[in-house]
Amino acid sequence: MTVPASDLVTRYKLPQITVMFWVLKIAATTLGETGGDMISQTLKLGYIDATLLFLAILVVSLLIQLRARRFHPALYWTVIAATSTAGTTMSDLLNRGPGHGTSTAGGLGYPAGAAILISGLAAVFLIWKFSGQTYDVANITTFRGELLYWAAILLSNTLGTSTGDFLSDSSGLGYWGSAVLIAAVMAAILAAHYFTKIPGVLLFWIAFVLTRPLGATGGDLLSKPHASGGLALGTYGTSAALLAVLIAGIAYSHQQHRREHSSAEVEPVLNEESKVGAGSAEPRTTH
Repeated sequence: MTVPASDLVTRYKLPQITVMFWVLKIAATTLGETGGDMISQTLKLGYIDATLLFLAILVVSLLIQLRARRFHPALYWTVIAATSTAGTTMSDLLNRGPGHGTSTAGGLGYPAGAAILISGLAAVFLIWKFSGQTYDVANITTFRGELLYWAAILLSNTLGTSTGDFLSDSSGLGYWGSAVLIAAVMAAILAAHYFTKIPGVLLFWIAFVLTRPLGATGGDLLSKPHASGGLALGTYGTSAALLAVLIAGIAYSHQQHRREHSSAEVEPVLNEESKVGAGSAEPRTTH
């Protein structure tokens, strides 16, 4: 018996982990930083109202994503960007309090805020562990697994914003130093992938969490004024440029996705179990 390989591919609603995935992830998280700051700080909407706005966008886009039956690049990256912008304003609200300033006097501050977010993220991964769902994002095919995936992304993006802001504003490293530090850690993770036996899934999630503080420090570096150590491109210009990069990347991913379906070869299916996607039909995660 045979079945088109494209029928197997459509079961997967989350992207395979490639170089383009990481490029788009960093672009989306950086856009989340500058976009969140643009609404809450530049336009002075404030952290409470901005958080409510971005959470509404997140809920709508996530519901559509959860109801989808296959992977849609534009939809997936819209949800990623929504978690990133919501994470930015949620982190600022937690650490700095209401309003639109950058002082932590009205909030919990970075240490307390980070402790809450780390606890929340750890709780999600603990629930995930005992749920029986796979941590391997390339093979998540259930509603419960995908829901845990998005919960981890939202909390990691919020935590990443808090970490990036702490490194940039309070650690003394500044924007350049913080970005270089996080990039160096991610380079070490890449080396560990090739030269150590550390599980790839663990390395993926560490790198995934770190892309958010990298985006936070990178976004601040690009948008903040010279007096603060930034390049003074502003939140408007930086957000527009990052949005253009993200749209171009999504268009490329969409074309690649369509090409995979149109050129998929007919693969043999040995039994009914493999017909529904068990065994070797599952794609592998590549970091």
